[in-house]
Amino acid sequence: MNVLIVYAHPKPDSLTGALKDVAVRQLRADGHDVRVTDLYAMGWKAAADTEDFGAVEEANFMLASGVAYRDGTLSPDIRAEQEKLLWADAVVLHFPLWWFGMPAIMKGWVDRVLTCGFAYGAGGEAVPRYGAGVLAGRRAMLVVAVGGKQPSYSDRGINGPVEDLLFPIHHGILYYTGMDVLRPFLVHDTIRLDSPRFGDVALDLRQRMSELARLEPIRYRPQAGGDYDRSLRLEPGREARGATGFGLHVAS
Repeated sequence: MNVLIVYAHPKPDSLTGALKDVAVRQLRADGHDVRVTDLYAMGWKAAADTEDFGAVEEANFMLASGVAYRDGTLSPDIRAEQEKLLWADAVVLHFPLWWFGMPAIMKGWVDRVLTCGFAYGAGGEAVPRYGAGVLAGRRAMLVVAVGGKQPSYSDRGINGPVEDLLFPIHHGILYYTGMDVLRPFLVHDTIRLDSPRFGDVALDLRQRMSELARLEPIRYRPQAGGDYDRSLRLEPGREARGATGFGLHVAS
């Protein structure tokens, strides 16, 4: 497989950096081609703005990104990342959980790279979404370092279920653009992670990377699968028993 790793941490010697290195070594040892987008090292511009589009006169910012994509006037750094996504069979996002989400620099990668017309459609652009689209058929997985202990990110935990925290990324970014989303690789209690435990974590991550092509994706419901009405609301009776909230959008 061709695997794109998008990595966000300002310190190369961080736990997130070490996990990225473990993943890259294992993937290459298994014969996969790997490219790494190191956002901090490359000085990635996080803020999306009109300078990304070249000479585009469209007033609507979202539609302007689509015009720039269509006309080939997107800035070179955006086009390079889009080409990597088209090359990739799998995409792995490595980041620490900061304020219940990804670091701003990685959100900026999402904002700038997943443009209208490329990753989604709007304003008459016929680009499918939620399980379909240009990026359909690619696998996607998160590798996330979490400072807090696992019980605090559970159904009764003060931070809420980690599945809910990651839903905007899993469903609203990766699945929205058509990718098959795999269960995340989470490392909790990272503040207290010592060398012996890191050895166990690294072993687990190597195993997960070795299984990347075979892992079962989360069974999100496709938009065109017949489960939603014309207003994109789940039809009555389609939910799994006991499902509520974000869980409604996972098929039984």
